[in-house]
Amino acid sequence: MTDGNPRPQRTRIKICGLTREQDVDAAVAAGADAVGFVLYPASPRHVSAERAAELARRLPSFVRPVLLFVNEPDPAPLLARVPGAMAQFHGDESPEACWKLSGQGTYTYMRAARIPLGDAGAGFDLLKYAADYSRAQAILLDALVEGFGGGGKAFDWSLLPTAVDAHLVLSGGLTPANVGDGIRQLRKRCKTLSVDVSSGVESAKGIKDAGKIEEFVSAVRAADAAVDRLG
Repeated sequence: MTDGNPRPQRTRIKICGLTREQDVDAAVAAGADAVGFVLYPASPRHVSAERAAELARRLPSFVRPVLLFVNEPDPAPLLARVPGAMAQFHGDESPEACWKLSGQGTYTYMRAARIPLGDAGAGFDLLKYAADYSRAQAILLDALVEGFGGGGKAFDWSLLPTAVDAHLVLSGGLTPANVGDGIRQLRKRCKTLSVDVSSGVESAKGIKDAGKIEEFVSAVRAADAAVDRLG
C-alpha cells in the first residue's frame, strides 16, 4: 500500500568507457544502473563489439549495457552481439537516422546533445532538440569540444531550460565533487534525471578507479536525499 504521495525519484547512474573486467565488477558493486562501452575507434576507451559482449556477460540482469556509436553506418549487428544493449548515438546522426539505425525501434537509444561551453551554451535550444529526437529514450547532455565526446569538460548547467519534457542524462566533466550540484540544479527540471561519468572516475584513460566510482555513487545518493528533503 502507499499513502497516495508520489515516490521520490532516484537519479540513475551510468559508468561509461569501461574496458576491463575489474571495472565492470566495480561499477556493479557500487550500484550503477548502466555501463557504457565505446565502439568508436578514435576514442582511447574504444573496445570492439566482441570485447563489449565479453564484458557485458559479467553484468547482472538489472544493469543495462550501453554501446556508444559515432556516425556508425550499421550498428544493428553490433548491438545484436550484446543482449539487452541500448545504443547511444554521439555523432552527427539526424532524428531520422537514429530511428533507422535503431532498427525503427528494435533497439532503444539515447541521443547526445553537444552543448557549447561558456555563455554560448545559452544559444543551444534544448527544447527543440528534445522535440526533434522525441523517439529517443533519453537525451544525454554533453559538452561541445573538438572531436566527439566531452573531453572531461562541464558546460554551464544553469543555462539549461527550467522545464524540459524529456528524460535527461547529465554528462560532461562530472566528478564525485560536482555531481551533487548538477543533480540539485536539474533533477526537478525534467521527467527523470540520470548521470553519466567516465573520466571523473578514472586513474588513466580507460582505467577506472573503484574508490572513485564508490565516491561518485555515494555523492549521487546524498544529492538525491538532499533534493527529497527540500520537497
